[in-house]
Amino acid sequence: MEREIKCATVEGLMLLKLYALPSLYRQGNFARVGLYENDVATLINDYNPDLKPIFTELTAVLDESEMESVREITGEITSRIARFRKGLSE
Repeated sequence: MEREIKCATVEGLMLLKLYALPSLYRQGNFARVGLYENDVATLINDYNPDLKPIFTELTAVLDESEMESVREITGEITSRIARFRKGLSE
């Protein structure tokens, strides 16, 4: 029995998670912030998506302060991943 199963792309998941993060921070919902940031970190670590097109899409729906927050969050995550990978290679 074959079924059609819909799935999301890595970029689509990143869009959803990053779009939600500024709002979750404003709400003080740090349990969900942690989950969403972990999801973003896992996607970046495992798939290394190009973030520029994702940021371009988000710029259309987030204001400048929210975009700054998203860039800061992803920058911190990519820095942590780089430190982790550097530690593994030593």
